[in-house]
Amino acid sequence: MARIAGKKSRLTWAVHISVALLVVAWLFPTVGLFVSSFRTADQISGSGWWAALFPAEQNEVYRTGDPDDDRVAVGDMFEVKGNIFEGEPRNISSWGVSSRDVSAFAPGETADMGDGETLTLADDGAYVWRGTDDQISGRGQRIFVTALVPPKFSLENYRTILFSGTGQDNMAKAFFNTLTVTIPATIIPIVVAAFAAYALAWMEFPGRALLIAAIVGLLVVPLQLALIPLLRLHLAIGIGKGYMGVWLAHTAFGMPLAIYLLRNYMVGLPRDIIENAKVDGATDFQIFTRIIVPLSFPALASFAIFQFLWTWNDLLVAKVFLIDATGSTTVMTNQIVELLGTRGGNWEILATAAFVSIAVPLAVFFAMQRYLVRGLLAGSVK
Repeated sequence: MARIAGKKSRLTWAVHISVALLVVAWLFPTVGLFVSSFRTADQISGSGWWAALFPAEQNEVYRTGDPDDDRVAVGDMFEVKGNIFEGEPRNISSWGVSSRDVSAFAPGETADMGDGETLTLADDGAYVWRGTDDQISGRGQRIFVTALVPPKFSLENYRTILFSGTGQDNMAKAFFNTLTVTIPATIIPIVVAAFAAYALAWMEFPGRALLIAAIVGLLVVPLQLALIPLLRLHLAIGIGKGYMGVWLAHTAFGMPLAIYLLRNYMVGLPRDIIENAKVDGATDFQIFTRIIVPLSFPALASFAIFQFLWTWNDLLVAKVFLIDATGSTTVMTNQIVELLGTRGGNWEILATAAFVSIAVPLAVFFAMQRYLVRGLLAGSVK
């Protein structure tokens, strides 16, 4: 009965439910990162991102006006009046004058701080601080306020990260450094692997089977085994640590998968098209550029997605082949690691930096994801 037309089997429903759960599991932190990148540190610590559209209670610290400038004599006493919110009204639920008890008083109540010194705070933020000449002097009085804060979103985090930041806070330079690494490191292996895949798929020459077997074997070689020998080779031939070195490293590490994937796709192309082109006098180069490459676009796009995402999110290869003493070629992954050390408590800055880092890969993936499955399934069915 499960195979009757119009009915779905239990396995099909299980697959659909699993895919839906995976999508939700991926979307939940991504959307949270995006929303948090527009919030302040107080908002992030006060409530979760799912409550960003609703007012939330936050603990904030304010000070009264300057006693020496704002105080007014009232009989034998002095008082300072004002509003702690300065044009941003909040609904105060409680307040206090000590960090030990930030909710000691309700709005409108008067705090007795001893020796006749008092402070009254209304629910709209208006205050009256009264005391003697010695008491109403120096710095303003601290007021700890628990208030209902309306939702607020700002681009200040992005301005700090991309424009006004300096040194480790400036993600703009790291962003362009990452583009400088990623774009050539994606294009170079695709070009080289496409030629190699065509040769292994349609050209007869001695040792072709051994080359294919070697490429399959290289797919399982751990990346870490080749890092130090390859770096020593770069230093010996004069490349050193720089963009050229990291481009060649990413090209070498991505070539086995690229050749394997593209060859499987090209082998599945109709033989009649290639044989007819040869009968018409086309050379292998003309067949490759005018027939094979246009027909292999899904496989090329599929590998481009993998290579771009891997290179963009890479930290290990960049650490070994790129990072210099001055940090002028720092990529975004390393920049975020540095931010964790210098701004470990600034969650709003970290969230913004992380979302800037994943924005480009997301755009690339969604723009080319329709080719992904077609390219991955290439050569699986004869």
